[in-house]
Amino acid sequence: MRRLLFPPALLLASACAALLGGCGSDSQTTTTTTASVCTRVPQPELRGSLTRRKPTAVLSSALTWTATVETNCGSFVITLDVADSPKTTGSFATLARAGFYDDLPFHRIARDFVIQGGDPTGGGAGGPGYTITEAPPRRTRYTRGVVAMAKTATDPDGASGSQFFIVTGEDANLPPQYALLGEVTSGMDVVERINNRPLESSDPQGSPPVDPVVIESVTIAHD
Repeated sequence: MRRLLFPPALLLASACAALLGGCGSDSQTTTTTTASVCTRVPQPELRGSLTRRKPTAVLSSALTWTATVETNCGSFVITLDVADSPKTTGSFATLARAGFYDDLPFHRIARDFVIQGGDPTGGGAGGPGYTITEAPPRRTRYTRGVVAMAKTATDPDGASGSQFFIVTGEDANLPPQYALLGEVTSGMDVVERINNRPLESSDPQGSPPVDPVVIESVTIAHD
């Protein structure tokens, strides 16, 4: 199960953030105005278990690589951290080029903490059929806009499949255990739009949005 697990100390803070996010006229106004910008789309057709072969290709560190993520709420750009995460970024790029992420949902939103997507089963337990392991630098901090790969509590540091999360709070206060993918360098307003979608529940661990947020395509490019 590739669900990003919160350390116990963060559960109370996340619950408070979720509670505060639903209180007061200012928060409600933000949710209403951002929600209206997304295009209504049907629930994506989800896939079963996959058995892809683990990729070995890496991206040239002499170039600056980006992933443009198109969604029904707009597009944003991730600048990939090839220097610190050659295997992780190589795997992500291979999947993206094969169309793996097309029509997959953001299945989990923990408001003002993270948004998470990339699961072909849509429930937080799926992946590409292989695991990459690449521990992040010990200096790593998961601050607003940082993109990293999800793992379970029992996975080793830096384990990843296809699921990724984007930090939407100022600092997620997570330990350096999640493989780095990169950072959102353009379109953070779209990430915030997704973060503010109405949710199915107020679970502090996160919830699917009421209306689907779907990845339409991921395009890999370099300068």
